[in-house]
Amino acid sequence: MTTYKGSCHCGDVRFEVELEPEKVIACNCSICSRMGWWLAFVGSEQFTQVSGESALTDYQFGKEHIHHPFCRRCGAHTFSHGLNERGERLYSINVRCLAGVDLEKLEVIPHDGLSA
Repeated sequence: MTTYKGSCHCGDVRFEVELEPEKVIACNCSICSRMGWWLAFVGSEQFTQVSGESALTDYQFGKEHIHHPFCRRCGAHTFSHGLNERGERLYSINVRCLAGVDLEKLEVIPHDGLSA
């Protein structure tokens, strides 16, 4: 596993995540398609919020079971989180917000979240 540093555009929100991104999910649901997210999923043990927790504003919609925090200063959506079917916290990482990831080398897997 590699530890990547992630941040919002202005740098107020910073985090670290351990993953090996080879494949990412490109979901067509209403929020992912509008935000241009490429998603990788990790458990809470692989995610560390380094700074900026107070800079985040939470957004929820629909069933309101997924938190979509974003930076109140620059508006960037860097990650979201919710609980999996076992009640464990799961993070979806916006891979486009990670330093050092070569986006050209990632396999993009489409996901039809719009129909889900």
